[in-house]
This record gives sequence, C-alpha cells and structure tokens, in this order.
Amino acid sequence: MDAAGIDVALITDDDNVYYLTGYYDYLHMEFGRPTILVVSSAGNSLLITPTIDLTKAEAEARVDRIAAWNDGAGNEWREELPGAIKSASKIAIEPDHMPPMVRNYVNGIVETDKLGNVTPLLAEMRMIKSGEELQLARHAGQVADAMMAAGRLAIGDGVPEYEVAIATSQAGTRKAAELLDAHYKDASMSPNTHFLQIMASGETITKTHHRASTRIMKTGEPVFLCFCGMTNFHRFKLGFDRTFWIGEPADPTEKDVYEVAVASQKAALDVLRPGVTAESVHAAYAEVIQGAGYEYPFRCGRATGFSFLETPQLVTGDTTIIQPGMVLAVDGSVTVDTFRAQVGDSFIITDDGWEPVTTSPKSLEEVIL
Repeated sequence: MDAAGIDVALITDDDNVYYLTGYYDYLHMEFGRPTILVVSSAGNSLLITPTIDLTKAEAEARVDRIAAWNDGAGNEWREELPGAIKSASKIAIEPDHMPPMVRNYVNGIVETDKLGNVTPLLAEMRMIKSGEELQLARHAGQVADAMMAAGRLAIGDGVPEYEVAIATSQAGTRKAAELLDAHYKDASMSPNTHFLQIMASGETITKTHHRASTRIMKTGEPVFLCFCGMTNFHRFKLGFDRTFWIGEPADPTEKDVYEVAVASQKAALDVLRPGVTAESVHAAYAEVIQGAGYEYPFRCGRATGFSFLETPQLVTGDTTIIQPGMVLAVDGSVTVDTFRAQVGDSFIITDDGWEPVTTSPKSLEEVIL
C-alpha cells in the first residue's frame, strides 16, 4: 500500500476479508448488513461488522480493533468510517466488489480524486499460495474426488438426478469431516458441502449450469457432473467436472466430441508450466478444438483459492506469467447442437510443471458406465 501511495484501504469482498483476517460466515449484504475491513498503510486494522456477529468476530478476526454496529442505532456502520479515513490522502476500494450502498456513502465523503483501487494488490498477493493454502488445495481435491466417485456410482438407468446430488453431498461431507478431524483444529469450520449440484443429463446436457432436478436418467444418455461450486473445503475452492454415459451412447458421434474435449485439456496441460503466459495455455486448448472443426471455446480455466475466480484466467488477453504456487482449474470442452462434453481438473503449479489435485479417470472406457 505504501509503495502504491495508498494510505487507507476499505475492503468489502467476503473472500478478501477472510484471506486477511480469518473472519467468515457473517451476515453481509444479502441481509443489508455491511462488513468493512479498514487497513492503513501503517499496518493498523479496523473491522466494522454487525453486532449480531460480534461474538464470532471476536473469536476469529485477526485485527487490531473491532467496531460493532447495530441495526437502527446511531449512524450504524457509517459511524466509524469518517474518522478512519479523515487524514488519508489516498483511499483505495474494491470498485467491483464494494456494495452499492457502501460505495454511495464513500462517494459522498471522499473526493473522487482521492479514490484508488486496491484490487490489483490483493489479487497479486493471493496468486501464489502459501504452504498452508496448498495443503488445503490437496485436501479439497480429496473431497472432490470423493464426491465424483459417489456421483459416478449413483448414476444409472431409472435414477432421478437429485439422487446423484444427495450421494455427492454425503460423500463430500464425510470426507471433509474426516480431514477436518485429522488435520485442523478449527471446530467451527463446517464439513458440510453446499451449493446446488450442477449436473445435466439427456436432452438437458447442453445446459452448462443446469441443477440436479427430478429428471429420470436413462440408458444411452450422457450425464454431466460439475463440482466447481461444491468443492469448497475449509473455504478453499477448486474446479472439477466430468462427462459420463449410462451404457453405450445412444448417439455414437458423441464419443468423438468427447475425445476432442479430452485432447484439448491435454494440449493445455502440455503447455502449462512456470514461465509461460496464461493466454498461451488457452491458445493450445483452443487450437485443438478449432482444429477439429468446432467453434472457438470459452476460457480454458482460471485460478482458484479462497475465491471461485482469482488471477490469472486462462484466456486470450491474460498475459500473466504462470508461477509455482498457483492453483489453476484447467478444462477441456466441446459443445455441439445436441451434446456437450467437458472434463476439468485442478492443478498446483510446481517448479517444473504441475501436480494434479483432482484425479478421477477420464478415458472413454472409464466414463461409459
């Protein structure tokens, strides 16, 4: 902050507040209750948070001072802000993550030329994971693998999609509980998986983010499972998905599409290593897909961590240099009019390549159930 000329940062993104303080699962803007972390370049920190969550904040937040505010009392969360920034020449915010209600208030008390952006500093800080974060990534991978294995077993002719979601949630929760008991002392961290299961089958297969429904799956149909929202162990996120079939595909051409999706991920992984640009990984993946005659694809992947989307993204235009300690989700995907195939895994970037943290088989023989 000092090097960037920032005197005070106002941090409101839930994941950044957690990354910096360890404070999480408080009532936030969904309930109209802002939490704001105020950090000065001198190192002093102030957490402004609702009184209803004060006990939790006192137990978890690593900050110098907590200012609790109550609904309807005085000026609520606004009470502390003027004093916290009064001597600052440059105040940095997260423009894309500050709630409109808070942003409007800040705009009213801070001159426009005094406002800056702290997001790039936070994104750079969080790109390279600590040893503790990498352990979380590996454990998240174990949770994800347990969910995928359970989902694979639950898929079958005559089975409704929601039964697969129940199976994956149970398996993930039990594996997470096992890991929390064995490796972590934070008894307040819930092992329960959450986020509605992303899956699609049969005629819904091209709906990328379809949720588990009452639809009954049938022999010959493709089934897509995605755990990019549910893989959230100890708040560490990963990307992970697979495409399956119940028996031999009713449409045999789907196998060819799937093989291109797998090949596109392999091409990306052949390029992925320290020293290359993020966009070059995407280019290798896109070349395979377009070379097979399919349309230009969405991004190949993204960095993950305590957020679902971090820096860098594996997409055209992102020239970030890949470095050891990053955690990246890397996909292979092809979409046609009546079918969509996707395989995705997460990887830790090592000194000379990558380490997989999700390991479910993806060969054609393994995904035809």
